[in-house]
Amino acid sequence: GALASGDMGDHFPDTDPRWRDADSTDFVSRALEIAAAEGLAVVNCDLTFIGERPRISPHRESLRASLAKSLGVPQSAVSVKATTTEGLGFAGRAEGLAALAVVLLATGGGDG
Repeated sequence: GALASGDMGDHFPDTDPRWRDADSTDFVSRALEIAAAEGLAVVNCDLTFIGERPRISPHRESLRASLAKSLGVPQSAVSVKATTTEGLGFAGRAEGLAALAVVLLATGGGDG
């Protein structure tokens, strides 16, 4: 989304067997390749989970570390947080989680 170059289905169609059972880091790696082709790199990432369960706080630091490694940024550049929907909708009924991510891209990784 930060590149304005389409959505997940454009780059990772569910009809392509290559993406069946792919590790999430495969998607991140490909997204980074697409950004690099445009001369861009990740500066930081802010991730918000939306749902009742599982609780994210016990996993926050390991998620930050994993995302930082995948994105090639320091852990201090990755925020992971969560919120609930106070019982509303599928997330409120603990039937699943939703997630929102905001990623800042800049030329050369934003260090110049």
